Amino acid sequence: MLELRLVQGSLLKKVLEAIKDLVNDANFDCSSATGFSLQAMDSSHVALVGLLLRSEGFEHYRCDRNLSMGMNLGNMAKMLRCAANDDIVTIKADDDADTVTFMFESPSQDKIADYEMKLMDIDSEHLGIPEAEYQAIVRMSSSEFARICKDLSSIGDTVIISVSKEGVKFTTKGDIGTANIVCRQNTTVDKTEEATVIEMEEPVSLTFALRYMNLFTKATPLSSQVTISLSSELPMVVEYKIAEIGYIRYYLAPKIDEEEENGGQMESRPKVDIKSKAETKPKLRIKPKEEISLDEGSEPMVEAKAEVDIENEVEIMDPMLESKAEVEVENEVEVMEVKESNPKVEDKSEVKDTDVDVMEV
Repeated sequence: MLELRLVQGSLLKKVLEAIKDLVNDANFDCSSATGFSLQAMDSSHVALVGLLLRSEGFEHYRCDRNLSMGMNLGNMAKMLRCAANDDIVTIKADDDADTVTFMFESPSQDKIADYEMKLMDIDSEHLGIPEAEYQAIVRMSSSEFARICKDLSSIGDTVIISVSKEGVKFTTKGDIGTANIVCRQNTTVDKTEEATVIEMEEPVSLTFALRYMNLFTKATPLSSQVTISLSSELPMVVEYKIAEIGYIRYYLAPKIDEEEENGGQMESRPKVDIKSKAETKPKLRIKPKEEISLDEGSEPMVEAKAEVDIENEVEIMDPMLESKAEVEVENEVEVMEVKESNPKVEDKSEVKDTDVDVMEV
């Protein structure tokens, strides 16, 4: 039996709005030890989202055994839109049930509504994300970060985030021009949520897709501050604290083989969590040749030697007569042209071959 009662019903609505555009279907994992959690990747397997709502953050939390509920996040968001911002939200589900119930209660208890939604069977693998030390950590206003991502997306498609002693720099380049935004470290502001704090062990510069960054900023209403963790060997982490109840984290891999001009030199972007690709050599599909037989009465053809270069898998013809053999490898198609001059042979014979239909001598 699962029963979760959350007084701040609007909090759950904001959580769904923050992840539904990134992930379509996901499993919500419930356990008495950790709480209400989710981990899912987007369809292109570039970004990952992790959500945790701790059990002590709920007014009432009952979970008899570990339970995983597969839900369509778009449908779940539609259900939660039916609740008022000040409603109390209760989530109920039986063990091995195929439905989940959302109950919305007004603060004065004069209105109670319940909605039942079908669950889904979703095959997903829970990824273990180890704790890591990052080369640079930036804490800044979440609303300012959202504005920067929105402004830069009108100029280009990617953003270069560079952290140095001067501060954190956001750079983009597009068809209409370039844009650079620098946020310097500032801890003397009156409001702590507006401060920019930078913890850096060494300078970092990575490139990311702005489309995903703007999807991450949909979690801005959940927290006044955002934490950005960067390292050259790890995906970027964008974290929003959810009051005292938990957090929502986004993981994004940097752009691969992205090159930019830096001081007259071309700098290559590092690869993250990508297995090295096997070397690809041009391959030519060569079938074993059958022995060539001639009709009776015709002179036998002069024997030709065939050598196969195993390393490049290309067949090289070396006939004793004056002959040319060209093998072109394009889209794995073999093209052969053989020209031979043999004045002694005047008739034509059909030769059956697995690769060549008709050869004229």
